[in-house]
Amino acid sequence: MKGLVKVIVLSLGLGVVPVTADQNNPELEQLFDSLHHTDNPTEAAAITQQIWENWYQTDNQRVEKLMALGDLSMRRGKLSDAVDFFSEIIELQPDYAEGWNRRATAYYMLGEYQLSTNDVAQTLQREPRHFGALSGQGMIYMQLQEKERALEFYEKALEVNPHMSGVQQNIRMIRELIQDEVI
Repeated sequence: MKGLVKVIVLSLGLGVVPVTADQNNPELEQLFDSLHHTDNPTEAAAITQQIWENWYQTDNQRVEKLMALGDLSMRRGKLSDAVDFFSEIIELQPDYAEGWNRRATAYYMLGEYQLSTNDVAQTLQREPRHFGALSGQGMIYMQLQEKERALEFYEKALEVNPHMSGVQQNIRMIRELIQDEVI
């Protein structure tokens, strides 16, 4: 219960103001630790949301605006525009992992799997715990019919965030597919 109260306090912004926004926020270490020590799905979801919010944060107002425009473009299906917005973010703030991750997502949606893989690698270089990028790479490998590689990345994502039910389902499915191929 004590952990849940802490998550609620952090979610409401009542905690200490982070020294650094984005993947460098020192608060992330405690969030990841809490994520691994909870069995409560509601608490896990709140912690996961807080991690995403930290990754999304930036102290650069221009980058913040471009992120919003890129996300809006993706929701509207204007994927080339989204790539352009995220590319500008990467030029302005190349160490911002979420800029790379969002562009990887847009490339994936465009079917540009190699470009997406390149951006996933850049994301993971900046934030090795980025479970979204890890599971995204698993999705890319599934599209490329590379089940073993997909399984590898899904398992890494689950090591970082053990509460990803979609990833758990994908792992079970891939193992069944691999088992069926062996039989």
